[in-house]
Amino acid sequence: MPLQTVEPKRLYRQIAEQLRSLISQGEFAAGTRLPAERDLAKQLGVSRPSVREALIAMEVEGWVEVRTGSGVYVLDRSSRTKAPQIAPTEWGPLELIRARRVVEGEIASMAAALAKRKDMTAMRLAIDAMKSDASQGVLPLEGDRAFHTAIVEACGNVVLLETVQSFWDSRRGPLFTRLGGYFETMKSWQSAIAEHEAIYAAICAHDAAAARAAMHAHMDKSHARFSASWRRAKTN
Repeated sequence: MPLQTVEPKRLYRQIAEQLRSLISQGEFAAGTRLPAERDLAKQLGVSRPSVREALIAMEVEGWVEVRTGSGVYVLDRSSRTKAPQIAPTEWGPLELIRARRVVEGEIASMAAALAKRKDMTAMRLAIDAMKSDASQGVLPLEGDRAFHTAIVEACGNVVLLETVQSFWDSRRGPLFTRLGGYFETMKSWQSAIAEHEAIYAAICAHDAAAARAAMHAHMDKSHARFSASWRRAKTN
């Protein structure tokens, strides 16, 4: 028998595979509610964020439905059309935020030491664009990307630039988009804009330690927003 290519699997995909297998075997019937995230995490020996990423992937692929304020329910797949599949290379959104904390924290520190007037102007314009979009009820994703791009461009390192761009490409993927649909609100974006202002102020002051700390705080708060209880998710 010919050997098959071995591919490393992301943790959330391994969790999702186990849950799909249990559903297929009838352990969780259509219409039933899955155990709470904390219970699944305990049984599987993984973190709650990893379980959340798995559940979001399963929702995108049509296995479950998240009902805010109630729980996650198994769907009847007998008459469903084929749902989209998550690419094996798709990063988990909460894991992505943790990676961004590490990388972009150091980038902010570098930018505080290296940023020129044109870089700080680009950051200011990006924040202003975010404020303008938010005031009109538009998710300020373009301004958000422009802000983080302006910071990394101040470092003058193309590898770091392309790394941050790859983070943003994943930010637009189906997992992050679906999770954001539950927890991104104009109120949460107002908080994020204030966090951006703190990062900007530290960079303008050329305070590397403060810039790193402000970026870490921003990523920690972003992670907390996406990890909140489903009861706090916005309703459609």
